[in-house]
Amino acid sequence: MGHTSSSSGRRVVVVGAGIGGLTAAALLARRGYAVRVFDQARVAGGCASTFKRRGFTFDVGATQVAGLEPGGIHHQIFGELDLPLPEATPCDPACAVFLPGETEPIQVWRDPVAWQAERQRQFPGSEPFWQLMQTLFQPSWRFQARQPVLPPRSPWDLWQLTQALRPDTLVTVPYTFSTVGQVLRQMGLADDSRSDPSGNRRLKTFLDLQLKLYSQVSADETAVLYAATALSMSQAPQGLWHLQGSMQVLSDSLEKALVRDGGLLQLNHRVLQIHRAQGRVSGVTVADQKTGKTWVEPADHVVANVTVQNLVQLLGDRAPQGYQQRVEALPEGNGAFVLYLGVEAAAIPDGCPPHLQFLYSYDGPIAENNTLFVSVSRPGDGRAPEGRATIVASSFTNLAPWWQVSDYEAMKQSYTNSALQRLAGYFDLRAEHLIHVEAATPRSFAHFTARDQGSVGGLGMRVNTFGPFGFANRTPVAGLWLVGDCTHPGEGTAGVSYSAQTVVRQIVAH
Repeated sequence: MGHTSSSSGRRVVVVGAGIGGLTAAALLARRGYAVRVFDQARVAGGCASTFKRRGFTFDVGATQVAGLEPGGIHHQIFGELDLPLPEATPCDPACAVFLPGETEPIQVWRDPVAWQAERQRQFPGSEPFWQLMQTLFQPSWRFQARQPVLPPRSPWDLWQLTQALRPDTLVTVPYTFSTVGQVLRQMGLADDSRSDPSGNRRLKTFLDLQLKLYSQVSADETAVLYAATALSMSQAPQGLWHLQGSMQVLSDSLEKALVRDGGLLQLNHRVLQIHRAQGRVSGVTVADQKTGKTWVEPADHVVANVTVQNLVQLLGDRAPQGYQQRVEALPEGNGAFVLYLGVEAAAIPDGCPPHLQFLYSYDGPIAENNTLFVSVSRPGDGRAPEGRATIVASSFTNLAPWWQVSDYEAMKQSYTNSALQRLAGYFDLRAEHLIHVEAATPRSFAHFTARDQGSVGGLGMRVNTFGPFGFANRTPVAGLWLVGDCTHPGEGTAGVSYSAQTVVRQIVAH
């Protein structure tokens, strides 16, 4: 389709080439907009990019994809962009969760019947909770498929939202302000006894672990309407997928579509400032990091694939005051400590699931080295040479200590040693099996993704930041749009793709 003339509001600048930014850019280029994407990194993909070491390909952050099934968000977007769907295999189980002191995991099966049998065996008496999750998930899923705009910030947004409502959506209304913890207490499934590691404590701990992965906060803080989707996504006909090659396949495909349709992607270019004139966005200041040259790129629309904290920084003293105060009042986000291992295949136990989650002590936090989320490559999936494998293990970590510590390298080494020791309880990590060991901290994420303080995963799906109460795609500055994991419906490649799809519809309607 190529570039159209830059008149009549068709010039779009996208800040950040994460999956949200690239998706918005590719969809707008497809519709004939003149699109330029700038990213300070040397490779596109943001937190879903990859790096190579000694024949291994490591997924930086994200390791699983939702939305590749027929009708799923990636399926829709790849169809619209006329791209072949990336090759992927379903994750089954989606995750194997090991609770403290237990050697048999809780397997989150893809088959709904198998998963029901598993959870009834693991958590006797909990079925009313899981049935409620299904009751809330089905209408929520159908509602989201009708492309509502959440939260609405204009008459058009509100109209799209009301168009998406149906009588069955009303089922979810009484739960709008509820957390998972509150629902568990109402059902008598709360973790009452700290001394009794059986029964409800196992259920609550399992939910804390899984929800922390998807909503960034524990069951006590997670909005139940978000949890209903997060806890139901792993089962068919939805499901989680393991991409052939690496996570980079997604960004590579989107990049191809963008360039094919006349868009431009400039890596190693940092956007320093977003400009406003007469109350609306007018362009951005860009710096070429190789030459140091800066210029102002004019724009009718700016799509920011950044965190809300980064957005306020980019607006500087032009940031709307109320917006800035709201961002400053947010609780601190999560950081990630990630260990990347290249190993001999002999290190991997037989029948190892592709994704595992370990909690080591009931008394510690669901963070630091008390918990690890682990992704293991599969033979022939393009991530490791024959006879070898990759292990990517991550834990949540507080951001501040990594920036305040006096001896950063020593802290990083201590975390590495602790994680290796933990992993050696499941994998055979003898020295002769370890080929490559590398770690990333919030400082690494800040350096490579430019996310404020190196935070990952968005805002946390508390009641006051989820859905109708979250940050809108439409910012208070006309022509400035937010995509990515700080806006509805949250983190993950599927979530940020929904946010991109919504922004594109808003720009086109504009």
